[in-house]
Amino acid sequence: MRAAIIGRVAPILALLLAGSPAAAQQLQKNSRLKTVEQCNGADRIPAQARISGCTALINSGDVRPSALAVAYNNRGNAHTATADYDRAISDFDRAIEIAPDYVKPLNNRGVAYSRMGAYDEAIKAFGEAIRLDPGYGSAFANRAGARLKLDQYDRALLDFNEALRLDPNSRLARSGRCWARAVIGDLQAGLEDCDSAIQLGANDAATYDSRALIHLKMGQFAAAIDDYSSALRLTPNLATALYGRGLAKLGQGDKAGDRDVSAAKRIEARIGDAFLRYGVR
Repeated sequence: MRAAIIGRVAPILALLLAGSPAAAQQLQKNSRLKTVEQCNGADRIPAQARISGCTALINSGDVRPSALAVAYNNRGNAHTATADYDRAISDFDRAIEIAPDYVKPLNNRGVAYSRMGAYDEAIKAFGEAIRLDPGYGSAFANRAGARLKLDQYDRALLDFNEALRLDPNSRLARSGRCWARAVIGDLQAGLEDCDSAIQLGANDAATYDSRALIHLKMGQFAAAIDDYSSALRLTPNLATALYGRGLAKLGQGDKAGDRDVSAAKRIEARIGDAFLRYGVR
């Protein structure tokens, strides 16, 4: 339900080293600077161009091992962006093999596993990143997000708490902790988290959907409808928002809520079971 944080690409240019004057001249002829910029993702270069740039560097056979690991990591991020998760994981594995102390591909491998729905593997990968760098707040937030997918709310809360200790301004962690608290019933604290996430600039369906659930469980139906509608403007087919808005409308005595409930069930047949797990009956 929450997006994960990919470790930023690492600039390669400072790590490059030509093997000989002749090799350097050849690389210059092949517009090496442009290749590096592509692999680094400069100026929001499309994923396929980033893949091409990183592949050229990897195949050149003329970069330091540290730069080679960065190129594999950056190409892995680009593969993740195109939903080619198997290739992404292969690249992250290679980056880790070359540079075992390089933490970003460990985190990014977890992101790829999360996006393909392999949450146990994602949790393991994020744990490896955390063991290597206990101050890596994004890895804690990402592991918490994977734990939410497995309904491990208490353990997710612990990870969100640590992520926010390390980075109090993490919108992802604020929004994620809001959702966890909404589900377990810590409603006022969850509301404060969602409000903080929005004040920090969060403008995503998940945050509004989380705050709406809190309002729904508090019996604040008008506020719930407003937040669910905001979520649906951002993600029109979000089943949780349609179903929750329908319940809120019905709570106000508005029979039009049945239409939202029916629409949600067409998208996700067992959405009602999910709301039972969320404590809404």
